[in-house]
This record gives sequence, structure tokens and C-alpha cells, in this order.
Amino acid sequence: MLLCFQVLQQTLDSGKTLPLPYGLLINGLHKSAIFTGEKGKTYKFRVSNVGIATSINFRIQGHTMTLVEVEGAHTLQEVYESLDVHPGQSVAVLVTLHGSLKDYFIIASSRFTKPILATTGYLRYAGSNTPASGPLPIGPTYHIHWSMKQARTIRLNLTANAARPNPQGSFHYGTIPIVRRLVLANTAAKIGGKLRYAVNKISYVDPETPLKLADWLNIPGVFNLDTIKDTPTPGPAVFGASVVGTTLHDFVEIVFQNTEPMLQSWHLDGYSFYVVGYGSGNWTPDMRRRYNLVDAVSRHTVQVYPTGWSAVLVSLDNKGMWNLRSAIWSRRYLGQQLYIRVWNNEHSLFTETDMPLNALLCGKAKH
Repeated sequence: MLLCFQVLQQTLDSGKTLPLPYGLLINGLHKSAIFTGEKGKTYKFRVSNVGIATSINFRIQGHTMTLVEVEGAHTLQEVYESLDVHPGQSVAVLVTLHGSLKDYFIIASSRFTKPILATTGYLRYAGSNTPASGPLPIGPTYHIHWSMKQARTIRLNLTANAARPNPQGSFHYGTIPIVRRLVLANTAAKIGGKLRYAVNKISYVDPETPLKLADWLNIPGVFNLDTIKDTPTPGPAVFGASVVGTTLHDFVEIVFQNTEPMLQSWHLDGYSFYVVGYGSGNWTPDMRRRYNLVDAVSRHTVQVYPTGWSAVLVSLDNKGMWNLRSAIWSRRYLGQQLYIRVWNNEHSLFTETDMPLNALLCGKAKH
């Protein structure tokens, strides 16, 4: 695996893009994964897209799926014939085996790619000796709008593990004042003649001294909170160590603006956020009128559709230096990431533990 990633890194470092994958796997298997169950019973399937670039569509021949969980958050139990799962995302569904005794195809197919890649597993009813047959029911191959419409139907289950509208005063994210707004636009550009990816014109590079060491030990010259701006700026992309400075307990709106004709996927370490809106075209402040401020799903990863935007709200209640990055590996490797510094001047173990005494020091921290 390490050698494989080194080869991929060398390809990207040479200025080339990665090709389409050779194919898709289900639990590491190509067209041979088998799941066995008994007729009449209901089973829970957890579907995770652990690929490094490609969105997938998941479906089971002749069966519907009841969505019950997205990245740890309980959802309203809507029924779907197929589900899009984007890089870094996980969903859990309930499937009732109500068909005749036979095998049924389990299909994972790529989304928004040409050509479409697909692989199959099998849902086998106990006692079946009839193989799966019929045309492969590959999921939707069309329109971004179908996927966006599906994403908007996914809602938080307020009677489960999420904020509950009760008189004791639960966490009502839609009523909290926003103290900081970030509009982050991803771009692809050449720097020094080679392909790089950037956020608000800054293509991230790791400094010699790790950011958290520099922050903890107050080492100057490693990063600057003014390197990256809160909104996209004109001009060519440049290298930099992008760090956004925030204060502990800030409630922040982040808008991801996708300027490219391919789907993006973003992940924030250390936090979950409420995905309150998706849209096409350029985001404007008027879009806030369309936000879901009641039962949006709390998750760690959000997709941003081609030439579109996604908006999230997050309560920064976890002190530290947190990575906000593309969940598409090649884009992260080539600079589509940044850090959010959540800070206050109180030295307390209630907000952040001390640096371990045996922590390895490097760069400027050595001295």
C-alpha cells in the first residue's frame, strides 16, 4: 500500500493527473462479495466510500433501502431505491428481505464519470440455489440535479440522538448568532508549471515546523493568520501555510464554492457541522433564505456539486489546530486544504490538554 501511494505521489509531483480507477471493489472484492440473510428479516447495511476520488451510487436489486444514519447522525427514515455516497462519506440503511428465494445483485457504480464503472456483490437468501439474473440495475447515470435533490431530502431525526425541540432548551443551531463567515472557493491552477489546487488562491504546503508545535510554543514566522482571506480574492494562486484564526466557541458559517465542473468533497477534522444548504451557481447572501435551520444533518463531510455551493454551520467548541481538507486525496495532496485555529488565552485542561513531555520536536521547535 505504501509503495502504491508513493507511485501516485510521483505521478502528481510530475504535474500529471491521476487516471480513472481500474474498477470498484466491495469489501476488497470484485464481483464476488456475498451477504446471506433469511427471508422476512431486516438487516442493517453500512455503506462507506473509502475511495480516494470517485463518488458511488449504491443499490440492491429488487429491494428498497431505509436510510437510518449518516456519519453517526440518525436521520428521518426515508426510503430510497439507490443512494449516492461521496468520497469520505458513510451511510447506514435497513433492508428487508421480502423477495423470492434467489440471489440479488448488490451494485456499486461510479457517479459523474465517463465511462461509468460498476461492480457487483450478491444478496443471497438462505436456502437459495438460484443465481442472480436480469440486467444490472445500475444507478442513475444522469444529472447532478438528481443527486442534489436526493441530498436535500435527508433530514435529521429530532427524536433520536440529535437536538430535540423540548422546553429544557436543547441545542437549536438555527437560532445561534453567526460570528464569522467564510466563503472558500477551490481552484485548479499551475504554479511553477505544475498542477496545484488552491483554496481562496492559496495552495497549502506544510511548513518545516508543524503548525501545532509553532502554535503551542509561540514560535513566530511559521504561519500567519492573514495568509488566507475569508472570501475569494482575485489574482494567481500561490503557495502558503493557510491558517484561519478563530476564537473558542465561535459559531461559524462556511460556504464551499465549487468553481470547477467536477464534484468536490470536504472534511473537517475534530468537528461535525450542520449541512444547511446546497445550490448551483455562485453563492450569494440571498441564499441564506433557503437554508435548513431546523433539522439539517450533522456530519463530518459534505459534497459540493459541480459549479455549485454547499453551506454548513459549525460551533467551534474544540480548541486546537484542525484540518479542513478535500476528501479527494490527490487534491488534498496538491494543496486543497487549510487549518482552522480555535484558540483562547485561557490555559486550562478543560479546553485543551498539555503537550506531552515526550513530544517529538522538529523544525524551529528544536531550539
